[in-house]
Amino acid sequence: MEEKKFDVNSIIGFVLIFGILIFMFYQNQPTPEELAAEKAKQEQVEAAKAAEKTTETLSTEVQQLDLQDSTAVATYQGKLGAFGFTKPSNDITTLENEVLLLKISNKGGQIVEAKMKNFVTYDSVPVYLVKDGNASFGLDFSTTDNRVLNTKDLYFEPTLSKANGNQILSLKAKTANNQYLEYRYEMKPNEYLVDFQIKTKGLDNVISSNKPIELDWALKGIRHSKSIEYENRYTRLTYNHEDDKISKLSEGSDDEETEEDIKWISYRQHFFSSILAADEPFKSGELASVNLVEEESRTFGFTKAYSSKLPIELEGGEIAKDLHWYFGPTDVEVLSKYEDLGLEDSIPFGWGIFGWINRYVFTPFYSLISTYFPYGIAIVIMTILVRLAMSPVTYKSYLSQAKMKVLKPEITELGEKYKDNAMKKQQETMKLYGKAGVSPMSGCIPAVIQMPIFYALFMFFPTSFALRQKSFLWADDLSSFDTIYQFPEGFSIPFYGDHVSLFPILASIAIFFYMMMTTGRTCQRNLV
Repeated sequence: MEEKKFDVNSIIGFVLIFGILIFMFYQNQPTPEELAAEKAKQEQVEAAKAAEKTTETLSTEVQQLDLQDSTAVATYQGKLGAFGFTKPSNDITTLENEVLLLKISNKGGQIVEAKMKNFVTYDSVPVYLVKDGNASFGLDFSTTDNRVLNTKDLYFEPTLSKANGNQILSLKAKTANNQYLEYRYEMKPNEYLVDFQIKTKGLDNVISSNKPIELDWALKGIRHSKSIEYENRYTRLTYNHEDDKISKLSEGSDDEETEEDIKWISYRQHFFSSILAADEPFKSGELASVNLVEEESRTFGFTKAYSSKLPIELEGGEIAKDLHWYFGPTDVEVLSKYEDLGLEDSIPFGWGIFGWINRYVFTPFYSLISTYFPYGIAIVIMTILVRLAMSPVTYKSYLSQAKMKVLKPEITELGEKYKDNAMKKQQETMKLYGKAGVSPMSGCIPAVIQMPIFYALFMFFPTSFALRQKSFLWADDLSSFDTIYQFPEGFSIPFYGDHVSLFPILASIAIFFYMMMTTGRTCQRNLV
């Protein structure tokens, strides 16, 4: 039996080669002048690509009317027809509870800022889902006097009140004192979900019923993570349609779909989501997602541009649509509170059996462990316990491999003996397997059994909100890569990156030694 031992010279060789590569790349890094020029060029390219891909609908900055210019105001009111009745005002109304802050503009009656009060980005800036014109919301409709309007261009009259501890903001775009289009927001204490109602009163002779009314919601996802490519990988438009069927647009390329019976739409931004849900499903909808990330960047600020066009039907000549806004974490503990809307299904647990394992096994299991141990230690404990749970299957696989290895000389001998008779060779081989109590498939079946478990575990950690911004040893954030050294800006090693992470290096070393100890010198020679 061949002795298992380490080849020190091979290890030294690997270390020297790696060191030489690092030295060569570092010596050939560009000068500061070249870096500045390349950075300026890259920013221009990124801006051009974003401008090309982002449609006019996604350009959502609210244009304010100069109220001091009486001529401009009169012209504006003339364009709106009956809706010019409401006095223009550029004021902002704030709704705020313990977890969420919303700023809502009189212009358009839409949310112009959505801030998470208890979370920050990787660089300690508050998490915003809506800010600086990255989102727009409005209704496209026609009037009986043949005007085509959008509520983004209308001014609303705000009324803020409280009822049962809830903050209620009523915004009305009036055509007369008792005729109006109303947006009604209701915020509850400690809730990320805000009830939202669209309704009209006395506008059956103002809004045309002969042309469709369309809700138009667009948003560009704001970057929150250290790696924009990594964040973009888990940034995706997800929606519920056709009897609670969950579908998604592509996460890696531009995509669009037209669907029916849409109950909710989630503009997911990895660990945070902006969701629009309806009590009664929209009969149809046109959904689109535009990928804005071409490559890794330390400065680019957006991941994807989303848009949705959803028709709204008149009832007796009036609009009455009950909706809900959710601005908050993509966290199972939070979203599960809104079970009646099914928002928990927007979390990317994975498909098929992998999603089932993550949702009903790993998520509650990790929550239990992390209650008693630090988050990093909980990962180690969870991994060990999963390995222990799989050990009977792993043992059976190893045992089968050992038996097959013992039988290999006899199988080779049978192959030589019956090389001209394939049928006899097969019969004798199977007879030998039967005597030894081994099956050729016995080594494959355990691997197939383990595959869903470990793949689900692989999918669990990148999407687990519980790990976000939890530190462990030298790592500041367990939901992202650790960094022990950041290369100068503009310098990157091909197929490696612009930083050094210690965790994957340690993992590679551990796997290397594990393979050497379990496969012996033969495997070691193959690696070299």
